[in-house]
Amino acid sequence: MTLKTLLASSLAAPLAALALAPPGPAAPSPPTPDAAGRAGELYGFYCAQCHGLAGRGDGPNATRNMPADPMDFTDPRGMSGLSDEDIVRAIADGVGALGKSTLMPPFGATLSTEEIVELKDYLRKLCNCPER
Repeated sequence: MTLKTLLASSLAAPLAALALAPPGPAAPSPPTPDAAGRAGELYGFYCAQCHGLAGRGDGPNATRNMPADPMDFTDPRGMSGLSDEDIVRAIADGVGALGKSTLMPPFGATLSTEEIVELKDYLRKLCNCPER
């Protein structure tokens, strides 16, 4: 038996056991594109630059020099003050339509109504708050 064969046979069983072992419990995380489907992908492309991947308002384009901070979608207090219609309108027409900062552009000409509603549902999941 060669050294190569000996090493291969002695490592085969431990490696196979690792490959078959069930994964340990994962820490809770915000919805991901895999978990939330298309809405997660849309969020990652259109929203995360300002609102951050986890929705905390800490995206790479959110700077201290901005006149208003991007909303933290994980804050139940702030999110509970918004109806589902408010969220849909903010996405479609920009936050300025709600009398707030005009920094967030409208996405109504970019996204379909279905995509906007899916994004609204995604934001509610980030917050873990009920629909209103």
